[in-house]
Amino acid sequence: MNEKIEDEQKDIEKEEDDNEFFIDFTTSSAIHRVSLKFLAVYIPIFWFSGLAVATFWYGYTISPVPWIIKLLFLPLILLGFSFLFIFSCFFFSKLLLIFINLIHEPKEGIFRTDKRDNDFEFWKIRTEIKKITLWLIRNWPLPWIDVIAFRWFSIKMDFSSHLNDAWCDAEFISFGKHVTVGQGAVIMSSMVVGNYLIIKKIRFDDYALVGGQSTIAPGTHFGEDTVLGAVSITTLNQKLEDGWIYSGIPARKLKLNKYAEMRRDIIHKVDVDAEEKIETEHEVNIDEDKKHLIKKNLGGDNE
Repeated sequence: MNEKIEDEQKDIEKEEDDNEFFIDFTTSSAIHRVSLKFLAVYIPIFWFSGLAVATFWYGYTISPVPWIIKLLFLPLILLGFSFLFIFSCFFFSKLLLIFINLIHEPKEGIFRTDKRDNDFEFWKIRTEIKKITLWLIRNWPLPWIDVIAFRWFSIKMDFSSHLNDAWCDAEFISFGKHVTVGQGAVIMSSMVVGNYLIIKKIRFDDYALVGGQSTIAPGTHFGEDTVLGAVSITTLNQKLEDGWIYSGIPARKLKLNKYAEMRRDIIHKVDVDAEEKIETEHEVNIDEDKKHLIKKNLGGDNE
């Protein structure tokens, strides 16, 4: 029995050696690495946000507006208070994050996942602060509101880019213009690999496109007009060249993106047969009271 298990293990190891796409490391999510003690950062955020809502609610209840009007508009008021709570959490999270970053400035690099490592510990705090706000904002009914959240957390991004239900870290990421990220994709500027935390900036140049269910590793650089196919994975510090289509695990160059120019409203000049010239006349729609002006101009040219 033991010999059979050993033979199966050897077959698995041989298959892994022969398979060039095999990933020989495991990654842990940020949530798994964050201690419960950091959840305490939610207490002041929720406390002050609740005070803001309570203040407006008190003003609403003591206002001289007739009770029938208050009851009529109560659903809208409750909806407005929920939005007020979310934006208050948004505001106080940013204030707390500014304070944390003044104590220890975020930086790129490879760090030990050790409690004695300040970069690792402060990374966990930043993750917790941003996580609750992004969760609240990204469940907002307006599709572009998450762009405001990412910009609020100092990510370079404009409203021409879209994150279609994709997970994206909230630091060390730069988006160009008209970048599209497919549904279920994961963009990780930070990743825990074994006993190490890797933080590297990810950059998307203009017109980059990421397929759904893909994973972007730290340090990845998407060139202009670069396309990554669905269910693909980039590697650490991978450079995807301009105007190419990539796919696979890990992502590999497939072919040139011949549709890149068509997406940018470039007009292509088409040559026609110069030996045959066809002229056609088309009636121009002109108001009756203005046709005499055209006739006068034509008469003047003839003269």
